[in-house]
Amino acid sequence: MTSDDRPPADDEPEASADEAPPTLEATAATPPPPPSNTTRNVLLGVIAVLIGVMLVTLGFLGRVATEPESTTVINAAEPADSRPAAISEADFLILDEILQILESDFVDPDIVDAEYLHSAAIAGIFEALGDPHSTYIDPETYQLSRDDFSGAFQGIGATVEKPDGSDHIVIVRPLPDTPAERAGIVGGDVILEVDGEDASGWTVDVGVLRIRGPQGTPVELLIRHTDGTEELITIVRDEIQVQSVVTRELTDAEGNAVEDIGYVYISQFTRRSPDELQQIIEDLQATGISGLILDVRLNPGGLLVETTQIADMFLDDGIIVIQVDREGNEQVASARAGQVTDLPIVILQDQFSASGSELLAAALQENGRATVIGTDSFGKGTVNHVRELSNGGAVYVSIARWLTPDRNLIEGRGVTPDIVVEFTVEDIEADRDVQAERAIEFLREAASQSNVAAAAAAQ
Repeated sequence: MTSDDRPPADDEPEASADEAPPTLEATAATPPPPPSNTTRNVLLGVIAVLIGVMLVTLGFLGRVATEPESTTVINAAEPADSRPAAISEADFLILDEILQILESDFVDPDIVDAEYLHSAAIAGIFEALGDPHSTYIDPETYQLSRDDFSGAFQGIGATVEKPDGSDHIVIVRPLPDTPAERAGIVGGDVILEVDGEDASGWTVDVGVLRIRGPQGTPVELLIRHTDGTEELITIVRDEIQVQSVVTRELTDAEGNAVEDIGYVYISQFTRRSPDELQQIIEDLQATGISGLILDVRLNPGGLLVETTQIADMFLDDGIIVIQVDREGNEQVASARAGQVTDLPIVILQDQFSASGSELLAAALQENGRATVIGTDSFGKGTVNHVRELSNGGAVYVSIARWLTPDRNLIEGRGVTPDIVVEFTVEDIEADRDVQAERAIEFLREAASQSNVAAAAAAQ
């Protein structure tokens, strides 16, 4: 379905890229609490729209990317050979002329910031395309996003935020068994300096870039603890493994522990996700489960190749996805013999399930391998690739659309669940995951019917 080419760098094909709240290292996957604060806001319909618009505007939500054989770097000094004859170098120099006029003549000179207007001009180019999935990524942001889907980071192992009204970034929590935790970093610690440099006024991105670094190198942090004391801490950076697939114990609608149904939450599709998922499923099957819940709520997608590998685990044959390029040419990804092809499956999705999540849901749904429960998904089915720029930034360009096995378009439409289950205010207040409860009920009914049929056939 793609050329399956892998770049030498970390910027592998993406089936999304949800830009989660900035972190020093992405946190391990956490199943959506039933329901979490984010889910509460989503269900109430207030924050959902705002966040969705923000992520789409940034171009991070639901990207699918295919990479060239080697990462292409555009040299600004070399004009593109494919530029139409009607567009000359002089046409682009007009932008400089306009900027000069504004700098000398505009009535509010303080507003005329060359860097800002340059960024606005770039944004205008992509806005004119009408495609929220094609976008320019500035150098600092691109440097951070390159590791989004590798499943590992090199740093100290802590998440950070910048609270409203604060002049410093603050540790949210150290990840378990990481250099940060071993050094005594705790949630609420304020970062005052990094390697002797005053950190006041830093954005989260700037702080992350300063603190991250190669494995084995030290970073010195001046920390103010919640009791007001200050401490200078030296931390040796390490590789931080980030788990994208996790499991947890379930309870049914009556509050009883569930042992017959397995549960897996996939936060995004990274390079490590197929191996993580396979190990968890093997462990669950060893307990004798009769059904499996795959939860992709709040999952924005991830790496395209790994997403198809996961879909292939549950299929013996059939189409996984169809990719259609700008010329109308099609590439079809077909399933081969899978490892988990008989176990009944329910997929949980919501309006934040995008791109790779939708690919997986549609592939299993339309091949008759899974029942989808929840709400309509996000609706992102564009294939993108990354082109690195000479300034260290990058451009994500939409190069194709993909279709489901039944040739349904996902872009702008999403995947429609087989069983619609929405949270109510009462569900939220009672802290009930009614979607998971409905999945448990459905899988138990399916197991019961299967047992009855087997008994009848044995007579």
